[in-house]
Amino acid sequence: MSRLNEAERAVYEWQLSIPGFGEVAQEKLRASTALISRCGGLGGPLAYHLAGAGFGRLIIAHGGNIVTSDMNRQILMTHDGIGKPRIESIVRRLREYAPMVEVEGVGENISEGNAARLVGRVDIVFDCAPLFEERFLMNRECVRQGKPMIEAAMFAMEGQVTTIIPGKTPCLRCLYPEPPPTWKRQFPVLGAVSAMAGAMAAVEGIKVLTGLGTTLAGVLLHYDAANMIFRRIPIQRREACAECGSK
Repeated sequence: MSRLNEAERAVYEWQLSIPGFGEVAQEKLRASTALISRCGGLGGPLAYHLAGAGFGRLIIAHGGNIVTSDMNRQILMTHDGIGKPRIESIVRRLREYAPMVEVEGVGENISEGNAARLVGRVDIVFDCAPLFEERFLMNRECVRQGKPMIEAAMFAMEGQVTTIIPGKTPCLRCLYPEPPPTWKRQFPVLGAVSAMAGAMAAVEGIKVLTGLGTTLAGVLLHYDAANMIFRRIPIQRREACAECGSK
């Protein structure tokens, strides 16, 4: 890894002084590539934090056009972009915010046709997709390819985050063998509650890559924002897990 230059030191000056972080950790982030699946109310704040922290490259997969109902939470979208592809606004705003970070937009959601290829190009995956089909595809490929995945989700006033390390922690299929039968594509969202999960997921990814602090590997962090109650729930691998049980 090459050393930070003066421009980089100036941008990241405040975080370089974090105990246990420093230039070595910053150089690790700069050398890392992350995949973010969906960049809406959860993935948008997460992507903003990763870009601000100095990840070298962000690959963002998000299809569809901006709609009016996105605007209460999707901070990388703008009203003048309604009706236009979401990925165009995402890439533009991240590049404006963090010009030293390479941002690659993929104008489609995670699917059977692209999951293996996209996961294979990155060092870490951030799962922010609203549909379990997408989440399961990324989980499968992370297990197969040995890539860490930060799992983040929310519903109404609650959210949860965990860190999945293949071979060491439960995978997503351990927690959810099948999609919850009552799950729907549209669900209650308050932007600030969604952003909480995004911010915590960003911190988790930074810790995984730099060795800073203790991650949520083997622990599900659940929060109830209505009452500001946080719980750390130990989780275990399932021997019968269809994805990671034999690994």
